[in-house]
Amino acid sequence: MPDSLEANKAQDAQQPVRESFGSRLAAAMAARGPLCVGIDPHPQLLASWGLNDDVAGLERFSLSVVEAVASLAAAVKPQVALYERHGSAGMAVLERTLAAAADADVLSIADAKRGDIGSTMAAYADAWLRDGSALAADSVTLSPYLGFESLRPALDLAAQNGRGVFVLALTSNPEGKSVQHVGGSNSVARGIVDAAAAENQRYGGVLGSVGLVVGATIGSALEDLDIDLGPVRGAILAPGLGAQGATPADLRATFGAAYPTVLATSSRGILAAGPTTAALRAATQETLDGLRAE
Repeated sequence: MPDSLEANKAQDAQQPVRESFGSRLAAAMAARGPLCVGIDPHPQLLASWGLNDDVAGLERFSLSVVEAVASLAAAVKPQVALYERHGSAGMAVLERTLAAAADADVLSIADAKRGDIGSTMAAYADAWLRDGSALAADSVTLSPYLGFESLRPALDLAAQNGRGVFVLALTSNPEGKSVQHVGGSNSVARGIVDAAAAENQRYGGVLGSVGLVVGATIGSALEDLDIDLGPVRGAILAPGLGAQGATPADLRATFGAAYPTVLATSSRGILAAGPTTAALRAATQETLDGLRAE
C-alpha cells in the first residue's frame, strides 16, 4: 500500500468515533426536553422583528434565535428554502447559522427535504452530511418518494459520520394523502415507516439515527392506516406545534405510546415572541413546560 494511504489509514484510526446522532439526540431530549425550534426567517417575521428582508436581516434573525434557544431546545431546524431565496449570500448565512448551533452545543436539523437518485443523491449527502462540508448539519430531512433505497448514499454517510436523517413519512398537508395514504393498511407511508425501522437495526442505543417526519396535525392517520411507530426506534420529528394549531395534548393523543420519541417542532409559535432574547427564551420555556406536563 502506498505510504500516503498508510498515513491516511493511521490518521483515521486515531480519530475518535463520534457518538451516533440518535444517541446524542436521545441525551439532548432527556436533558432539555422534547423540543425542536424551527428557524424560519419568513419575510413577515423579519418585518415583525423590525428587520429588513435582506441578508443582514436574515443573519441577525438566525443568530439571535440560536443564541436565545440553544440552552433550552434539544435541536434547532433552519428551513433551507428561506435561505436559498437570498441566493449564495443567504446560503452563506445558513452556513454561519449551522456553525453557531454547533458552537452553542445544540443539535441542528437542516430542513432541506432532499431526495434524488444515484450520484445526485450522493452529492446531496456530501453537502449536508460530510465532515468538513460548510453545510454539514447534525441531521437533514429527506424525501423518500423516489423509493426509500434511493436515499442509500445519505443513510450510509450519516451512519459513517455520526449524523442522522429524518425521512418524510406522514405530512399534514392535504396533498400528502394522495401519495402517502395510498394502499390503506399497506400504505406508502407504512412502507416508509417499516423501512426506517429496518434501517435503525444498524444502531444501538435508545434511538437509531433514522428518524421520521410525521406532522403534529395528522389527526387519526396513524390509526386509520394501521401504522405502529413503536418498532421504528427513531425520533419522530413532529412539525405543527403552536402556530399551525397542534397542542401538547394533541401530540399525546396522536402519537400515543410513541410520544416519548416525539421531537415536537415549533417555529412561528416561538419566533413571533422575538426579537428580544428574554421573550424568545420565555416562549421556548412555556412550550417546553406544556410538552412536559402530564
